[in-house]
Amino acid sequence: MNFDLSGEQQQICEAVGRVCAAFGDDYWLAKDNDGGFPHDFHAAFAKAGWLGIAMPTEFGGAGLGITEAAIMMQTIAYSGAGFSGASAIHMNIFGLHPVVRFGTDAQKRRYLPPLIAGTDRACFAVTEPDAGLNTLRLKTRAVRDGDRYLINGQKIWTSTAQIANKILMLVRTTPLEEVTKATGGLTLFYTDLDRRRIEVREIAKMGRKAVDSNQLFIDNLSVPIEDRIGEEGKGFEYILHGFNPERILIGAESVGLGRAALARATRYAGERIVFDRPIGKNQAIQHPLAKAWAELEAADLMVFKAAALYDAGKPCGAEANAAKYLAAEAGFRACETAVLTHGGMGYAKEFHVERLMRESMIARIAPVSREMVLSFIAERVLGLPRSY
Repeated sequence: MNFDLSGEQQQICEAVGRVCAAFGDDYWLAKDNDGGFPHDFHAAFAKAGWLGIAMPTEFGGAGLGITEAAIMMQTIAYSGAGFSGASAIHMNIFGLHPVVRFGTDAQKRRYLPPLIAGTDRACFAVTEPDAGLNTLRLKTRAVRDGDRYLINGQKIWTSTAQIANKILMLVRTTPLEEVTKATGGLTLFYTDLDRRRIEVREIAKMGRKAVDSNQLFIDNLSVPIEDRIGEEGKGFEYILHGFNPERILIGAESVGLGRAALARATRYAGERIVFDRPIGKNQAIQHPLAKAWAELEAADLMVFKAAALYDAGKPCGAEANAAKYLAAEAGFRACETAVLTHGGMGYAKEFHVERLMRESMIARIAPVSREMVLSFIAERVLGLPRSY
């Protein structure tokens, strides 16, 4: 068992770190204050060839695994970019995975190169106001009309829809009461985000102002059959293939964000003098920081265990969910500890830890709640009765 990064993986970490170095704390503080998608940050990653890290080489990607993608995303978050930077890149890694797995060669040739080049930007529309985590209860409807579908309905918490020109959307093609299997009747489309037919309303939120979250109102969106991914009615099965990579990447980002906060708190504890001694000399300061380090390291092991299982083609649902859960909790506690270590200055934006703490809440809520993760593990690992 070897826990060290390979030479290639270390090079990825260093190369991504060099790209991030051009976007320091002041850049992300300005984005947190003023909002606006980090276009130049996204463009820098496109230019360096990182947007296709886990996409097939025949379409311009690097053909690497989720392990390497997790290393990249963790490095981005650790740089101080946090979830503001990670979320600007995140969709490229997991979002189009169903297209990679189930799209036709013609679709992949059409869709993937522009996404990898950064000329296309996609958003992922699944969640609905009345369905929440109960994806099987989606109501947004697509009705076949010759060689097209007409789509009507609503979506919510769709990130990057303000700047996206493409949308990956899960909708219902067969009414729920007519399906023979609960997971049936849902279909996946990847198509143009036509703003004449899709109204995008941004949701003001607690953190990560640089990457927008939105509610979508879809009115007779016409989608050609060529933009349907796979078979009609099997969309839920297809998006399941993106769930585990998404959880792994969120876990990696949470660890990176927590480490960023811990590094700032440790530095402050060594420099801040109170009663003629650095506060880091006091065990009341040392112990929470040491505990945060231990929790982050433990979560990191689960993240990369899940990534290794996924890349080996082995089942990893429990590990991916556990990685997301442990990393989200460890990242949040590290950020909370960082704020408290700074005392009053932890509440000040100039020290950045309050920004990281606000962003750390994202992983505790999305893409699946802590409680749903624990219920999943209780059922699938421990063999307890299904509770929902």
